[in-house]
Amino acid sequence: MINHKKSETTITIVNPGDRFYDGARFWWNQYHAFGKQVTEPGMAVAVSAGQPEKSGAFMSERVGVLRQFPRSFWMANVMEIFERMGWYGFYAVSTLYLTGSIASGGLGFSSEDRGVIQGIATFFLYLFPAVFGALADRYGFKRMFLASAVVMAPAYILLAAPRTFWGFLGVYFLVAVGHGMFKPAVISTVAKTTNEETGSMGFGIFYMMVNIGGFAGPVVAGVVRGWDWKYVFWASAGWIVVMGITCILLYKEPPRDEEAESRRSLAEVFDGMVEVVGNFRFFLLVAGMLVMLVMGSKWWSFPKVALIAGVWLALNLIFDALLRKAGKGPGAAWYLQPMRVGEGRYLVFLLLMAGFWTSFNQIFMTLPEYIRDYVDTTDLVPFLESFSRVLPIDPETFRTAALVNGQVKPEFIINLNAGAIVLFQVFVAYLVRKTSPLASIIAGVSVTVVSFLLYLAGNSGFIVLSAILVFSIGEMLASPRSKEYAGRIAPPDKVGMYMGYFYWCVALGNLFGGLLSGVAYQHFGPKGVDNPDLMWILFAGLAASTAVALVIYNKFVLKGKEA
Repeated sequence: MINHKKSETTITIVNPGDRFYDGARFWWNQYHAFGKQVTEPGMAVAVSAGQPEKSGAFMSERVGVLRQFPRSFWMANVMEIFERMGWYGFYAVSTLYLTGSIASGGLGFSSEDRGVIQGIATFFLYLFPAVFGALADRYGFKRMFLASAVVMAPAYILLAAPRTFWGFLGVYFLVAVGHGMFKPAVISTVAKTTNEETGSMGFGIFYMMVNIGGFAGPVVAGVVRGWDWKYVFWASAGWIVVMGITCILLYKEPPRDEEAESRRSLAEVFDGMVEVVGNFRFFLLVAGMLVMLVMGSKWWSFPKVALIAGVWLALNLIFDALLRKAGKGPGAAWYLQPMRVGEGRYLVFLLLMAGFWTSFNQIFMTLPEYIRDYVDTTDLVPFLESFSRVLPIDPETFRTAALVNGQVKPEFIINLNAGAIVLFQVFVAYLVRKTSPLASIIAGVSVTVVSFLLYLAGNSGFIVLSAILVFSIGEMLASPRSKEYAGRIAPPDKVGMYMGYFYWCVALGNLFGGLLSGVAYQHFGPKGVDNPDLMWILFAGLAASTAVALVIYNKFVLKGKEA
């Protein structure tokens, strides 16, 4: 149980589709050093304030705190902006590129292919930082920053070349590796350059930089893809190059206990990952099931997947029974040990939250395709043109940048999500500051259900904008509190583990979300039964079932523990 004094200011932070960091040791230190929760995706900063302060004293205190941050802190934040611009610059338009016609410069992949690529790449992106965090501890943050830039920049340039499924997936996987290298170095720099006094504000600033990069990247990408798709990749690579130059010229390694940090080996990282699940045999059983799930999304029929999965499960259970009958135990070789489930109730929680992130990820994975194929956004054009008149650009340039075939580009519409979070997250967090994390999560998921059902009201641009805004409110309610909830339900001696491996549910949510998005849109979209309303009902049902399952989990698995 984690208690927070009412008089303290705590910050809960999130971001849509983003990150997994440095393992249990990092989260344990963070929780006890700063008394805050750092969560993800949603690009959001949720603040719950204690006793009110006079504005003059408040501002004076905050200015004093800002002066305590060293240059390394600010440069890490600057690099985070450029890294996020690189990632979201392409990710926000990836659905359109992968499924766009070859004549328009896209790859012409099916929605199923697109879902597999997005799901697999982002799944591993959230797992890599645990591994690269150990390497960053051992070899230094600056070296890891530069190594990540060396991987990412060429990978983004190369991403424009492949025209086949496997070629693109291979290069996109390399992009994920590069971002996985960057994440533990930047979050560890922020941790090393803040203390108990500056920690809350420091991480709040950091995630605001995440928001800025996540908002600006798609805007630039949306403009340059009007010229040619290759400029999207060049832009992403360019932001990474700027990040690398910033590191070389301005970033200084913060003080570190190199001897202590270098003791954390990769073997320990992998042992920790397996320990959460149970033992290696159970880990293999779960991994095999995930591989079959991926195969079923593209290469195998569902009956074949069910048959092979059933055989795989039966063989493991039979072998397990034979090992137990023979008296084998933990002391035997790993392949002769009976399967052991680790933190069972935590694994159930991760699966439930994976359902939560599966539904949330549809805004980036499914919605761009839906807007392109079904939504008439001409009702938004006059509004955008009136807005453009206050900008120093001529109308024709604006139309080239914002429109395609007379329709508003999907990435600009979806970017309302990031913009809304930047503007309203603190306000929403203030409104729900006295509610429990579970109540906030359930409320947020319920609002998300409403947002999915709004798409049934019609296919005009303003209806889609309304649905995205409602979705963003749900995200702001639920996303920041999900990690706090994990901390609240953790046994006192296992808080570090619960915090460290929380992003497994985000990784699984990206994998499940990608696979479900591809299969669902392929079936319900224009190349299938051509009834996308059923698809939104499916996503709404998934979100609703997640909310109900969380209530049941809290009542029966946790036996009503306050969360």
